[in-house]
Amino acid sequence: MKILFLFPYPHATAASQRFRFEQYLAYLEEKNISYKLHSFLDAKTWEILYQKGHTLRKITGILMGYFGRVRLLFGLGAYEYVFIHREASPLGPPVFEWLIAKVFRKKIIFDFDDAIWLPNTTQSNFIAAGLKFHGKTRLICSWAHKVSAGNAYLANYAKGFNAHVVINPTTIDTQHWHNQIKNQSENEQMVIGWTGTHSTLKYLDELVPILQNLEKEYNFTFLVIANQAPDWQLDSLEFRPWSKKHEITDLLKMNVGVMPLTDDQWAKGKCGFKALQYMALGIPALASPVGVNAEIIDHTENGFLCVNAADWEKYLRQLLENQELRIKLGEKARLKIIDEYSVISNQSNFLSLFE
Repeated sequence: MKILFLFPYPHATAASQRFRFEQYLAYLEEKNISYKLHSFLDAKTWEILYQKGHTLRKITGILMGYFGRVRLLFGLGAYEYVFIHREASPLGPPVFEWLIAKVFRKKIIFDFDDAIWLPNTTQSNFIAAGLKFHGKTRLICSWAHKVSAGNAYLANYAKGFNAHVVINPTTIDTQHWHNQIKNQSENEQMVIGWTGTHSTLKYLDELVPILQNLEKEYNFTFLVIANQAPDWQLDSLEFRPWSKKHEITDLLKMNVGVMPLTDDQWAKGKCGFKALQYMALGIPALASPVGVNAEIIDHTENGFLCVNAADWEKYLRQLLENQELRIKLGEKARLKIIDEYSVISNQSNFLSLFE
């Protein structure tokens, strides 16, 4: 068996790719399954994609991405399956997916981990958003041999167009990557933390006034790990640019991890990645009970679900004050990830996509 993987960003760079399929590649090799990886964007274009300016370089990089996809069509005969993560190309209708499924008759495994059929326009992508074809998700679902959906909400959408839908959760490699446990030292400076990207920083806005109140009573650091610094007025704020090299080391600085979300259709499609990362390292997570978060976190057992501002402040206070509670919740959190959201626990489920 030979599989062609098509995905948007360079290998080993984007979280959705790393934790959706890239960490399973070794298991494919163990099964003597060969594969080829092909990103739409090259590394140079990816580096500048969300920076201001560089318009000509961005356009050139995107055009080269389309050229690379066209070239791949001539070699499709070598593959039995084509695994498409999110989309084969970012703009316009799903032409490549249609050609792969209907002209070349290849079995598409369509994988997605967000409600990508909905418009999600931000300041950094508003130009590209106007060129998007949001109907492509339902079309690719209908053409796919199987659909790999990150949670039940996404799976229910896909089932409207395809009978062969597998819930394939975002998972954590607890053996080789998230393989350490936070040491909740009693004497250390307390750190409340969050990790994400520029597009999800907006979800932290509701926490800023709560953190400002807590700053008056507690000595703590609010650590933000992202590709862009926030501009809030917080005395406790510490920003660290995200780096894969330092990813685990930076996460382990946290005593508590937060994941606020707004209760809307887009957020319901999210796969709880931040909470999964915290919990895998034995870090208690506080999250909004939106979408899959309410399945990942068992309230008061391995973390807290916060419905409103009063909940956020109440449970943050408890964790800032109680070392034993942080240790207990963290231990149970890691066990939950190992049992239900780890690469090991999901290995057979992932491999079933190619049966």
